[in-house]
Amino acid sequence: MQQEEVNVKRSTEQNAEADGLIEGRNAVIEALRAGASIDKIYLQKGETDRTLGHIASTAREKGIVVVDADKRKLDFMSRTKAHQGVIALASVREYVSVEDILNIARQKGENPLLVVCDEISDPHNLGAIIRTAECAGAHGVIIPKRRSAGLTSIVGKTSAGAVSYVPVARVPNIAALLKDLQKAGVWVFGTAAEGNTSLYDADLKGSAAIVIGSEGDGMTRLVREGCDFLVSIPMKGKISSLNASAAAAILLYEAVRQRRNG
Repeated sequence: MQQEEVNVKRSTEQNAEADGLIEGRNAVIEALRAGASIDKIYLQKGETDRTLGHIASTAREKGIVVVDADKRKLDFMSRTKAHQGVIALASVREYVSVEDILNIARQKGENPLLVVCDEISDPHNLGAIIRTAECAGAHGVIIPKRRSAGLTSIVGKTSAGAVSYVPVARVPNIAALLKDLQKAGVWVFGTAAEGNTSLYDADLKGSAAIVIGSEGDGMTRLVREGCDFLVSIPMKGKISSLNASAAAAILLYEAVRQRRNG
């Protein structure tokens, strides 16, 4: 292999690493063995290779989400073009528990202010939400394990470093989480265009969880039904919806305003 080709290969591998991609069977196995913080592992669908099976079982034992993906998706994700049927996404930081987040609020003597993301799949949106949560003083962000972006390097970059300061919890089921929060005395406010509570009538001064739905479909049915209030943001223009991160920012800063005033 000529030196120029070696340099290109090395540069590609470095770029993949910078993007949080761990590609290839040996690389993923070593990352699992070393206890690296891994957000998610994509395995090629239909492969019966024993090594990939070992990777899947080891990952699940560690509580890592394993996703079946077709070869085209892996080819699209791959930077090295040598993924060997497996790509892992490294996590830029470890997740915390929901109880950890509630304890942070208790230690500060503040009413909890949480952001719950219901299937936010765009990492740029999740990063922007985490950034706004940090600026607004929210105590934490909660995301589901599946059908959601995780704490990948893209989310970290988009958050402008806020992932280093905002605790993020990941739970198996958002609808079940809302019930647990309500038992803990937290009121749940879902964002919905057809909500029957106007933003400026919502009382966000107490313990509050703000639920932000997915970019395309909004909140899932069970999550919507689990909210105490469905909050609508006044819309004066011709477009009837806002970007998920913009909606989160509006509700968070209304909560900030209310808490400052009283």
